[in-house]
Amino acid sequence: MFTHRTPRVVAARRLTTRQGRDEAGRFLAEGAQAVSEALRYGRVHEVFVTEAAAARHADLLADAPRVSLINQRAAELLSETVSPQGLVAVCDPVTVPLETALAGTPRLVAVLAGIADPGNAGTVLRVADAAGADAVVFAGDTVDVHNGKCVRASTGSLFHVPVARERDVAAVLTACSRAGLSVVAAHGHADEDLRSAPGLAEPTAWLFGNEAHGLPDDVLAAADRVVKVPIYGKAESLNLATAAAVCLYASALRNEP
Repeated sequence: MFTHRTPRVVAARRLTTRQGRDEAGRFLAEGAQAVSEALRYGRVHEVFVTEAAAARHADLLADAPRVSLINQRAAELLSETVSPQGLVAVCDPVTVPLETALAGTPRLVAVLAGIADPGNAGTVLRVADAAGADAVVFAGDTVDVHNGKCVRASTGSLFHVPVARERDVAAVLTACSRAGLSVVAAHGHADEDLRSAPGLAEPTAWLFGNEAHGLPDDVLAAADRVVKVPIYGKAESLNLATAAAVCLYASALRNEP
C-alpha cells in the first residue's frame, strides 16, 4: 500500500498546484463522478484509492488502467476537500486548441473572460454542458480549468464539452465571429435585456466576465450585443453562475426543434 511518501503519490500531490499541473501536463480528478467520467473518456493514467473506497467502487475501478492502493494520510494529502473521498485519478488535460473547439458549425458557445473563482468557472462549464453548448472557452486571465475546485464544480462536464484556453480575449472574439457566432456580452447594466434581445436563436457565443468587475469596456465594445438579465425583485444582481445559466438557456430554449 502506498503512503504519502511513495514517489508516485508525491508526484501526484504536486498536481494540486497550477505550477505542478503545468510542468507535468496532468491534473487530478477526485470523487466517483469525476473519476467515472474521466475513465469513460479515456483520460486516466492512474487511480489512487483507499481500501474502503475500493470496496465501494469496485465496478468503476474495473475499467481503470492502473489502480494503486493508498493509506488515509495519502488520501488526505491528494484531496483538496474537507472530507476526502479516497478516490483520485491522475488525468490528461482536457483543453484543445481554440480552432478545434470552434470547428464545424457551433451554435452555442460560452466564453469565460477573466473569471477568477474556480467554483464559478466549473459551475458555468456544467451549465454550458447541460444547455447543449458546443464549446467553452477560458479567455484572458481566467482560472485554470484543471484547478481542483473547478473540476469538482463541473461534476464531470469538463470531459464532455470541448474546452479551449486562450489568453488573448480579442483573438477569441475574432475566432467566434469567424465561426459564424454572434458575440453577446452579459452585462448587468446593459440597456437591452433578454426579453427584447433579438437573434438569440442564431448561433451565439455568450461572453461572461469577472465576478467583481464584469467585462472591460474594450471587450464590451467588441461584442455584437450587450444584454442583461432582468431583475424583477429587490436583489441587486445575480451571481455569475446563475446569470450564465439564464443566458445560456435563453439561447438553448430558442433553438429547440
